[in-house]
Amino acid sequence: MTTFAIAALLLIMMPGPDQVLVTRNALAGGRRGGLLTMVGGALGLTVHAGTAAVGLSALLLASATAFTALKIVGVAYLVWLGVQTMRAARHTGSATEEDAEPIHAVTWTAYLRQGFLSNALNPKVALFFVTFLPQFLPADTTSPRGQALLLSAVFASLYVAWFGCYALLVDRFGRWLRRPSVRARIERVTGIVLVTFALRLATATH
Repeated sequence: MTTFAIAALLLIMMPGPDQVLVTRNALAGGRRGGLLTMVGGALGLTVHAGTAAVGLSALLLASATAFTALKIVGVAYLVWLGVQTMRAARHTGSATEEDAEPIHAVTWTAYLRQGFLSNALNPKVALFFVTFLPQFLPADTTSPRGQALLLSAVFASLYVAWFGCYALLVDRFGRWLRRPSVRARIERVTGIVLVTFALRLATATH
């Protein structure tokens, strides 16, 4: 369990779409935006964890058509988010210093939805739960499904802990990070990174 927790935490800490989205939304919506995005991401993980436990993820990865369909939707979603973020950078750059505060106009469901879809539509997350997680199942276990769900719960808990702290950290330094000139640069880079992740996902095979 300890080995799995360490390996899982290292994977969670690696830069990816989750980190980009939490950063973006913590700057846009403050602590609430970042934490709700994290909760959405955790819910997206539970979709793949649950389906992996009952064997549906394996069927998804075995079907080239299903895998490709999910990948196309995921790529389109990340590209859309990236383009929207880069477009928002144009308006941010022309704002004044008095505007360097969180924008709470976005509904809480939007932050949840973005985090959820980012993971739920990512076939690489399904691949993780089907290939990485089983390596840590005890060979002599009498309940592999129960053990898989337990490890999935550990992974989700570490995800919540890491990105929860990360969102609070971004919000803590938000006053400086939300300065129009700084935030515009961050949004441009964020948009480019999201599109880059989309391109990487587009080339993924199963």
